[in-house]
Amino acid sequence: MSSAPLSARYRTAFVTGASAGLGHAFAEMLLDEGVEVWGTARDTARLPPRKNFHAVALELGDGAAAEKSFLTADAAAGGFDLVINNAGFGAFGAFAHTDFAVWQSQLEMMLVNTARLSHAALRGLLARRRGALVNISSLAAEFALPYQSAYNMAKAGLSALNESLMYETRGTGVAIIDFRPGDYRTDFEGSVRRPPGAPGPGQERAWAAFERLMAGGPPPAHAAAALRRALRRGRSGTVRTGRFFQAVLAPFLARFGSLALKRRIQESYFDL
Repeated sequence: MSSAPLSARYRTAFVTGASAGLGHAFAEMLLDEGVEVWGTARDTARLPPRKNFHAVALELGDGAAAEKSFLTADAAAGGFDLVINNAGFGAFGAFAHTDFAVWQSQLEMMLVNTARLSHAALRGLLARRRGALVNISSLAAEFALPYQSAYNMAKAGLSALNESLMYETRGTGVAIIDFRPGDYRTDFEGSVRRPPGAPGPGQERAWAAFERLMAGGPPPAHAAAALRRALRRGRSGTVRTGRFFQAVLAPFLARFGSLALKRRIQESYFDL
């Protein structure tokens, strides 16, 4: 692994959802490494000015507009060497008792439109035969979160996309990183949408467990350090990060145990 700053490999970077949480931590880490960063938010007032940082307004709910914003920034940067698709949101509710429009909106934003940005980014990276595309998935792709069905689907879909692209980009000089964080202390739970609907059995217990787990997770800088290590390696792969139990032990047990064991672990984790 190279000990040189990331700017030796990545001159410019594009980070969605850079105003808070993991996206903010990723942007700050890259700036500290000497990378020039274009960071996005719906409202650029949430992106404070700092050296080598460019605020970009991006509405991920509108795929065509989001792609146009990306391509405009890409042209201004002279081409991005690193693209990190991080933006998204949570929605918590019983699948059958929540209006389907809620789930459809989440899937379109976090899977379809993120894939659209990945498509636009990858074309530029492949043309230059260098750089990295990082799609922020989640350990929810492996361990589904109760009452967050569309989030689980979107993250599993992103991981599947990442796996496909790892094969397609082999030998091109472009790395694909499937980044799967667990619970982090980001106040993500504070922004989760809780649409009205009849509660499912155990829903309030699951929500209480979710809040507790997020509040007790590592700080976002922990995830940024894991991403820094992956980017320094400069090769495609999957990165699981978070608490030791979530990122190491649970995947090990799931790999060598049964699906029934995996489900029992999840049920215990969320007090179901």
